[in-house]
Amino acid sequence: MANSSRNNAFVEFERVQKSYDGENLVVKDLNLTLPRGEFLTMLGPSGSGKTTCLMMLAGFETATHGDIRLDGVSINHIPPHKRGIGMVFQNYALFPHMTIAENLSFPLEVRGMGKSEREQKVKRALDMVEMGAFGGRRPSQLSGGQQQRIALARALVFEPELVLMDEPLGALDKQLREKMQFEITRLAHNLGITTVYVTHDQTEALTMSDRVAVFNDGRIQQLAPPNELYEAPVNSFVAQFIGENNTMEGTIKEITGNQALVQLDDGEVIRCKPVNVYKPGERARVSIRPERVEYNKDRMQEGAHTIKAEVLEFIYMGDIFRTRLKVAGNEEFIIKTRNAPDQVRLQAGQQIEIGWMPEDCHALDA
Repeated sequence: MANSSRNNAFVEFERVQKSYDGENLVVKDLNLTLPRGEFLTMLGPSGSGKTTCLMMLAGFETATHGDIRLDGVSINHIPPHKRGIGMVFQNYALFPHMTIAENLSFPLEVRGMGKSEREQKVKRALDMVEMGAFGGRRPSQLSGGQQQRIALARALVFEPELVLMDEPLGALDKQLREKMQFEITRLAHNLGITTVYVTHDQTEALTMSDRVAVFNDGRIQQLAPPNELYEAPVNSFVAQFIGENNTMEGTIKEITGNQALVQLDDGEVIRCKPVNVYKPGERARVSIRPERVEYNKDRMQEGAHTIKAEVLEFIYMGDIFRTRLKVAGNEEFIIKTRNAPDQVRLQAGQQIEIGWMPEDCHALDA
């Protein structure tokens, strides 16, 4: 790693491994660097290692191997309460017998802060999450969304440089969840806090993060800004896990530069962009996003690859039309098109031709 990146590294995992039984690694040889002020999301299915990484950073779990550093200092042997990290969990973990103000004041008392300074900081933190009028209430008198705001305020009250969040919005309903996503991101950026956020919700990861680390099987599969993960997944796991995707199985016929010819299992040959396939004869999974496919001839770009399809279902969803087709033997092929005055409406049973640009179609590992 070059020196320049070491110098601005605020959080570092270096060759970190974790095993609970001495045999199976839950986290495998993890190297990860976060600059100060970054909002990084660890995303992945259950058991992929993301929460374990967060817990090691918090100090509730110990790395079996490797080093975790905060601002250049190894924190492997520093207890959780001395790491100065703010934490927000899904279950809020507020003290039920204390008022909201007392809940917020507690982490400041632990740090030996005087009364007037504590009151000032508590007021500032409550105002930050728009809960200034609630200091005298108890947690049981608040809704789930309000409790989550208080949990966030408590994590920010002592002005930590690093905040860790583990599925903090999991218990909230969809609308409130979306509102809180924007509020958390805005607060983190306004305050310049470095944030590590764990979720299995891909939409949440895409809307909130500067970068996303996609975990599977104890390893980071791809670490990139949201648009890059979505537009240019490096393997079929990431392609499948992030957003909706159409896939077809086939075999590589030839690869020349930035184009691969793939023979699909039903015999059709299509042009794709090779991502991590390397030689003819190799099995491949072809992947294309639903919004990159067009069925309206007038809207197809020049050079589009076309293929025959049968309409199975045409669903009106207000802002978009969602069409399910049978394409090259795949009966779950989805197209999403914007609802516009000139857009053709289809009928189940129709035989049509669909098209996409070869560069939007990725040939990935099988």
